[in-house]
Amino acid sequence: MRRLGVHTSIAGGLHMGIKRAHELRCSTVQIFSHNPRGWKTKEISDEDITLFKNLREEFDISPVYVHASYLINIASASNTLREKSIALLKEEMQRADLIGADFVVLHTGSAPDRYARQRAVMSLREVVDREYNAGLLIESTSGKRGDITSNIPEMAELINSTGSLISGICIDTCHLFTAGYDLSKDEVIDRLSEEIKKYIGEDKLKLIHLNDSKSECGSGIDRHEHIGMGKIGKKALKQFITHTTFRDIPIILETPKKTDAEDIENLKRVRRMIQR
Repeated sequence: MRRLGVHTSIAGGLHMGIKRAHELRCSTVQIFSHNPRGWKTKEISDEDITLFKNLREEFDISPVYVHASYLINIASASNTLREKSIALLKEEMQRADLIGADFVVLHTGSAPDRYARQRAVMSLREVVDREYNAGLLIESTSGKRGDITSNIPEMAELINSTGSLISGICIDTCHLFTAGYDLSKDEVIDRLSEEIKKYIGEDKLKLIHLNDSKSECGSGIDRHEHIGMGKIGKKALKQFITHTTFRDIPIILETPKKTDAEDIENLKRVRRMIQR
């Protein structure tokens, strides 16, 4: 069964993320483990941990992905920001372990100088100075100036520089598109597949963030759009997620939403795409 889910809200407790996913008929889910707009976190209660784990098992929600805070920038030239980022990423990993999540998804950050990747590698080595049960995934980024993981060779370079610290990758269709991968072309989807096989390995592709794009291909502007309503389009997204390399990878939608109705509609479109 193809695992399909959305990023759900944890308002009312972490377990509510699982409950909301189930109500949307999702089989996988992504959440924040705390308010992503702040550096301070609230301790997870034993009750919430138990509720989360029990509901996950009851509803068969798997894998569970925790998205790390967008404040984190492990490539930053600012020592202060980088130290805060390292501390928060360690906490993200610890919180993921507490609730039994499978993976933490990380935006590595950016910096407009040639030492950004080197700083990111040093930061990651400091973060993973102990073992975690949850795996760490790095996410493809949108290609804006200073990004260090906006294409597959760049992601591979970061993985190869950190040994076994990174469990795998998450690719985001909107980010790939704005970074220059024109997913409306079959030959580009094939090239992306070959790059993953050559530089990273199919076994390390753990998650697809499926989003259409409000921005043009190669623009470097990260603006997600509803499925089939953006510059990538329904036909191209279907070709992508049914490609032999990508057809069994779990999918999480991060499409815009003001109400649950928008999640329901986007999920409906994707379910039609993946029907075999």
